[in-house]
Amino acid sequence: MSTSLTLPPARDVAATEAFVRTHLGHLVRDEVVASPRFRGGQMAADAALASLDITGYAAERNEVWPPHRRGASAMSPYVRHGLVSLPLLWDAVADAPARDRGKYRDELLWQEHSRHLYARLGEALGKGMRRDLPGDPWDGPDPGTVWDEQMACLALTTQELTTDGYLVNQTRMWLASHWAVREGVDWRAGEDVFFAHLLDGSRAANRSGWQWTVGTGSGRSYGFSRSQVEKRAPGLCDDCALDRRCPIQGWPEDPPLGATEEHPRLRRDEDPAATAGPERPQVDGEPDTVWLTAESLGDDDPALIAHPDLPVVFVFDAPLLARLRLSGKRLVFLTECLADLAERRDLEVLLGDPAQLLRDRALAVTHAPVPGFARRAAALAPVVRHPWPWLVRPHARSAASFTAWRKAAEKLGAMPG
Repeated sequence: MSTSLTLPPARDVAATEAFVRTHLGHLVRDEVVASPRFRGGQMAADAALASLDITGYAAERNEVWPPHRRGASAMSPYVRHGLVSLPLLWDAVADAPARDRGKYRDELLWQEHSRHLYARLGEALGKGMRRDLPGDPWDGPDPGTVWDEQMACLALTTQELTTDGYLVNQTRMWLASHWAVREGVDWRAGEDVFFAHLLDGSRAANRSGWQWTVGTGSGRSYGFSRSQVEKRAPGLCDDCALDRRCPIQGWPEDPPLGATEEHPRLRRDEDPAATAGPERPQVDGEPDTVWLTAESLGDDDPALIAHPDLPVVFVFDAPLLARLRLSGKRLVFLTECLADLAERRDLEVLLGDPAQLLRDRALAVTHAPVPGFARRAAALAPVVRHPWPWLVRPHARSAASFTAWRKAAEKLGAMPG
């Protein structure tokens, strides 16, 4: 069954919310309300990029409170959906102060390492590392049972997660550590909560971040305690209801990490070409439609650029969305991206199963480094597949840690200039 949808006008937030409520409201987990902080679309991404100034980033990226002290760039929602690529960001900060440029580019490389891991291991990224953290399954309807919002630090961060759909890196570590390290709840369940709410939610970055926090990759966990709050959010504890009986006053005990069976491709990729996708366009016929995925919705999508006269199609994957139950604000953001693009391209938006809806089309598409794309592409057999815009093309050597992965890329001369 196919449902063709008429997009709302671009940059009309109320109309976009109404669109999502009407057509996708049965697929979300919460109220359909736009993020008050972020607008989707290439125009919004371009404005954010034009105003990007990372001066002071190295010293301020982990500051939390008050908000004006924060040095995070907040570009990740646009990176997540291909509106701004990692190579573009790498070049955009070329003239920044050396220390800030170096730290920012380190974070871009960390994002790339996460993508390499996910492209290489697939869903095993959640269970194929060297160690794992035992945890009780969590099936509660609300994370409030773990993230106690009587605590000012957790009230602030959970509110930003569920309302804005964005957290700075420091508060992501706070919530993940409190969930899995201190409370001992299954980290995968917490990662699912992040994925549902974060506008930049990706299995690659989310799972890598949670695993780093709980120590499943390195054996060393990050322990969240009051000292971090007082350092990164001075004054926040002063008005906390639990100030005099703070439950995180001391350092948490290290969790009991047990050895697991390491994924055979963690240290060696026998097929890096499959992990990376094509280096140049693979052409097996004449396309009649450009197929866009949620990984790549920007004007610089290689398939869009290569086929400027072809109609474009995007499918809201109903079976997938029914399983994920994302927050409404994520689908508002996606719809804003599509409505913005529709001002420049002939864009058709469908709701249903992509494998069924697109099976009779000759598709041109940009490779996406995620397992879901691989499954869909195998079913649909696009006639043209364009390369993904890697910052560092995947290599065959160890990706067991960021350091090992980076050293291998440097030895191979694969690092960007």
